[in-house]
Amino acid sequence: MSDAAQPTAAEVRAAAEAVKTALDRHLAAVERRSGEDDPAVYEAFNELAAAAETYDELLYDRYDEVTPFEIPGAEDTLPPYTGPEEPNALSVLIRRDYAVAEPHRLLAQAQRVEAADDDGRGAEASATVHGALGVLFGEFEPDEIASRHKEFGLEEGDSTLWVTAADEPAEPGEWLEAPFEQIDPQRVVCRFDVSAVFDDEVDDGRLAGVDDDDLEDDLDPDLDGDEDLEPLDADR
Repeated sequence: MSDAAQPTAAEVRAAAEAVKTALDRHLAAVERRSGEDDPAVYEAFNELAAAAETYDELLYDRYDEVTPFEIPGAEDTLPPYTGPEEPNALSVLIRRDYAVAEPHRLLAQAQRVEAADDDGRGAEASATVHGALGVLFGEFEPDEIASRHKEFGLEEGDSTLWVTAADEPAEPGEWLEAPFEQIDPQRVVCRFDVSAVFDDEVDDGRLAGVDDDDLEDDLDPDLDGDEDLEPLDADR
């Protein structure tokens, strides 16, 4: 950045004062909070995040220095919850991404499932990656695939789980044509994100009142990718 474009020392000082003011407002909002999801606290939090970000940017541009803390921006948080206090129904939305790292393992496991299957599907389905995925995801529960993904030649990517509240259970077949549309973020009770970009594998900034131990899946250790394939139990 050129000297002409750099912020002045006065601008940096003013940004620091804005952070102090935002801190005071946030503390006051917390002290006066009316409930777990008080909109005033949410608004004060976002103001503090914006002030801190501005100060951090100006401090770096002027002095090539950074702050020792980081406050997540508004885009990284959920909006205030507006759903029922005691939900009568829940929807759980899960997304797990995988890369097909070893297609030959995927095909081999699908073929073993077909070989043990007596429903007459034939061996054609497992001859392609597309067909093998259909065989395996049709045979095994998603949680089992997640815990044994290396056996299936898959590599884990990001994953997220959202728990949303509903007033009443949906009617059978009501949302099957568009299961992931019309999700209201303000009805998300909690969400759990796992990604390699997080130092601790879990984005704790999006959770409230949840211990890290509660987030750990009770899964068997992943098998080494070089181990020999073992027959799978296809009788489910």
